Amino acid sequence: MTRRKFSREFKIEAVRLVTDRGVAVAQAGRDLDVAESVLRRWIRELTATPTAAFPGNGQMRADLAEIAALKKEVARLRAERDILKKAGSFFRARGNVKFAFIARHRHIWPVSWLCEVLEVSRSGFHAWLNRPISIPAIHDAKLVTAIETSFRTSDRTYGARRVWRDVLEEGLACGLHRIERLMRLNALRARPRRRGKPKDDGERSIIADNILDRDFQADRPNQKWLADFTYIWTAEGWLYVAVVLDLFSRCAVGWSMKADRDASLVMDALMMAIWRRGKTDALLHHSDQGSQYTSEQFQQLLADNGITCSMSRAGNVWDNSAMESFFSSLKTERTARKVYRTRDEARADVFDYIERFYNPRRRHSKLGYMSPMEFEARAMLA
Repeated sequence: MTRRKFSREFKIEAVRLVTDRGVAVAQAGRDLDVAESVLRRWIRELTATPTAAFPGNGQMRADLAEIAALKKEVARLRAERDILKKAGSFFRARGNVKFAFIARHRHIWPVSWLCEVLEVSRSGFHAWLNRPISIPAIHDAKLVTAIETSFRTSDRTYGARRVWRDVLEEGLACGLHRIERLMRLNALRARPRRRGKPKDDGERSIIADNILDRDFQADRPNQKWLADFTYIWTAEGWLYVAVVLDLFSRCAVGWSMKADRDASLVMDALMMAIWRRGKTDALLHHSDQGSQYTSEQFQQLLADNGITCSMSRAGNVWDNSAMESFFSSLKTERTARKVYRTRDEARADVFDYIERFYNPRRRHSKLGYMSPMEFEARAMLA
């Protein structure tokens, strides 16, 4: 079995997941599929020598301690407003739905406070509480709980079809239209999609043929990899995010994030994919004709690892549409509604999306509404 390797970026973001964002070491290890002892060792190394830990490219920021303190303060302020955020989607709901929300959360907050926030009377709530509940209403209440869990676990990105799959998996029988109705009544609406792509004015050195030719099907892992990068705005400037996607499972097998979009950005993403997957035979790597991918350094890296190069036709985004779809999901479901003060803050959020949500949990319509990791696990057992 090939020993797993991790890039310096991956280790740093894994440690920050615990130290800055408050995730338990055991939970972070399970989410990232990293042994707890290994993750604890990374934490000790980075704490002891922030600038020298994990030898590789890049350096930790000199004001890391100040940033960490600010992140903790932001986390504290967010915790204080969680109560209002949790009840926000119920303001336009019917009285019975609001009463159900109050009943579920009265052990956390006072009933009087909940009634005031949701603009209902305490007498009305107590009258509803003592009223016999119909069988359909009981089932709807169970469904609303499961729907809310699925919707919030997806970071408010799942529409009715993906939520429906989650509800069915919980063992609750219902139809798609019922899910749509309950989501509409509870003001649970997924964000609309928005697309964006940066311009690249760099010189092209080597242009490869379009071998992929829009054949976005793969029979096995490590047969076809797609690659591209996108950009995310922060108060410090652009953060460029390069990703390598395995077409078989749509799993993000490699990524890199930097302030500059030079060849090292896409090379580091490819190296992470190779470390994770190991060298394979007959592997096709497809990208656009960006100057980073046509550079001699990147082309040499492909050749050294026996990887065949394929490129989209100039200006044709449909030749790499599966990769465009991934970035559209990333922005729609996570980054488009955020305002990042620093690149580190954006980097941590993208890391969380890829490694803790998209790969292990996000239901993908092309995979029969399974997550990429679940799809690969089932394929190995078949």
